[in-house]
Amino acid sequence: MKKTKFFNEVERKWVLIDAKDKVLGRLSTRIARILQGKTKATYSPNLLCGDRVVVINASQIKITGNKLENKMYDRYSGYPGGIKEISMKDMQAKNPSRLLYCAVRGMLPKSMLAKRMIRGLKIYPDAKHEQEAQQPIKLEV
Repeated sequence: MKKTKFFNEVERKWVLIDAKDKVLGRLSTRIARILQGKTKATYSPNLLCGDRVVVINASQIKITGNKLENKMYDRYSGYPGGIKEISMKDMQAKNPSRLLYCAVRGMLPKSMLAKRMIRGLKIYPDAKHEQEAQQPIKLEV
């Protein structure tokens, strides 16, 4: 008979990641695993046990292939004809941190717990961030 251990109290730390010259997909999978808590020995799928992540230099992220010209992001207002599309190139020019946010959000589980996980992600386009008081641990990805 197997016994699964569930941990009720988990210490959540702050992690600092520098996104300069990192590939978008590989970086976002690493961030999603940290937010879920899968890098910890105390991982539990029904608890919020992941660390909080601060990403700096999101405007200098690297995108491979032809995605800048071909990939489109869309959103829908709910009204007829209310679909709006924006290319990856235009989104990177307008809001570079939104690219990483959309990639990480798509890699999290589709549940109410994922909404709480994504709140622990702070993305900044340059090297200056507001989480110095939390003393984040620098992580090489």
